[in-house]
Amino acid sequence: MAVISMGADAAAAALPSDLRHRLAATVELEPDLIAPDPPAPYAPDALARTEILLTGWGTPPLDATALDRAPRLRAVVHAAGSVKQHLSPEVWERGIAVSSAADANAAPVADFTCAAITLAAKRALSSAARYETGRPSLADRQGADGRTIGIIGASRIGRLVIARLAAHDAEFRILLTDPYLSTADAQALGTELVSPDELCRRSSIVSIHAPQLPETHHLLNAHRLSLIPDGGTVINTARGSLVDTDALTRECATGRLDACLDVTDPDPLPAGHPLLALRNVLVTPHIAGAQGSEVRRLGAYAVAEVERLVHGRPLLGRVTAADLPRMA
Repeated sequence: MAVISMGADAAAAALPSDLRHRLAATVELEPDLIAPDPPAPYAPDALARTEILLTGWGTPPLDATALDRAPRLRAVVHAAGSVKQHLSPEVWERGIAVSSAADANAAPVADFTCAAITLAAKRALSSAARYETGRPSLADRQGADGRTIGIIGASRIGRLVIARLAAHDAEFRILLTDPYLSTADAQALGTELVSPDELCRRSSIVSIHAPQLPETHHLLNAHRLSLIPDGGTVINTARGSLVDTDALTRECATGRLDACLDVTDPDPLPAGHPLLALRNVLVTPHIAGAQGSEVRRLGAYAVAEVERLVHGRPLLGRVTAADLPRMA
């Protein structure tokens, strides 16, 4: 028995009727959702017959209490990215397989990031802000050269961004900072491994692709933001807490830096927050990896994982307990 546990809107977008029919051809599918909107703890009998749980946005936490009500559960297949928000360590301790559609989520985020980098290289936001007072002069367009890109985190998405940049324009210089990477690893990716401070000092565009961890909180703090050259741009499609929002607001308010933020801290920003009024800052509501048909892509990945599971094939998106400390 497979059960869909996510918010109604998320289920409709990720698992439309054609994907549900495909699921039903492989497993016995419970027709009703078992996650209310907003999510609440699982009902006592909701998990009793569940062998495969398909989760997504709006899934209730799967903690020890819920697991006790799911004696037959053998797999959790997540039709989204991170699983850390709803799965407790007991899931892995009980030998339950876990899969995430993070691979399907990564490509759109990388595409979004590269589009933002292209705009940043032209200082498009600042130029647009000045347009109403007259076309920017050549002098206005000087400053950051737009060719040295600093990538924070050689994550799944970070690596895709690096590969896309390398294919797009051989003139890009790519700096990389990641504590888990060796110099040789970075060279193999076509990048130069540097410290976070050096990356900020040398990069005209800084793009963040690291996980949200205690040690990455305010990774871009006031000091590191001050190191980014005048005319630089900060791009964040990872987690809002990696950037000191107050410090970034001050830098952008002076016009010294631009920013493209798909995530913020807090998320969402409260109404009237200064960042929302700045013409050289673009704030989007976490759309980089899941907008329109991209949500369906996550569901299709999850359905394919269920098919692989049922037919005894390896899960492509398998998440192990050892992966958790470095995951977003």
